[in-house]
Amino acid sequence: MNQTSAIPPRVLDAGEGGLVVEFGSDVDEAVNRQVIALDRALGVHPIDGVRETVPTYRSLLVLFDPLRIARDALASQLLALQTRGAPETEGGTLWRIPVLYGGEHGVDLDAVARLHGLATEELIALHSGALYRVYMIGFAPGFAYLGGLPERIHTSRRTDPRPKTPPRSVSIGGRQAAVSPPIEVPSGWHLLGQTPVRSYDPGREKPFLFAPGDTLRFYPVAGDDYRDMLAAAEAGALVAEAVAAQGASA
Repeated sequence: MNQTSAIPPRVLDAGEGGLVVEFGSDVDEAVNRQVIALDRALGVHPIDGVRETVPTYRSLLVLFDPLRIARDALASQLLALQTRGAPETEGGTLWRIPVLYGGEHGVDLDAVARLHGLATEELIALHSGALYRVYMIGFAPGFAYLGGLPERIHTSRRTDPRPKTPPRSVSIGGRQAAVSPPIEVPSGWHLLGQTPVRSYDPGREKPFLFAPGDTLRFYPVAGDDYRDMLAAAEAGALVAEAVAAQGASA
């Protein structure tokens, strides 16, 4: 077990109506598994007065009504529930995500390949050959932060962030990868391609497509296929393929 994951959780205040259960200090899969396990345990064993939970890389934000449950009582119940545990492997989905790499859809692809001494095709193969874990959703609606980027293509973030990047961008920054929502967002990450998949759609019954603990695989598509998939996605199709409900290590 990673040493970080063995650290007992800490409960921190987050205003009058929030608690943060912190499981570690690093971006680490074992730590994130604990976060997701507690979040899912709260779904199975709800605590009266809890309004919402927000899982992050290494902590779970728990928003609550202080008129219905006291801070200390909630902290005790959360720690007891964490000790009781819940299988984090239950409920995660493996998604296959199409990507049109390079050109106007991934303006940094060639530069990143040159930086690492790779042919463009080698970079695409490395990026699309990895299995990624959804650590958290944040920054913008549906923005998925992913772990699992091959070490060979870890790339420092840009020194000149762009105020706008294209919707549905697939990007990398540091040792992470990401999928952007279907809106323009600022970013200092390197743009490798675009996906037709809408990670967020308020018109869907389930607006957020990905959830923390899910896993993703990318696969390259040609321009014509991308355009057909984009039209289908804009008409309401998911386009992304849900391969299986499984754990993050599959």
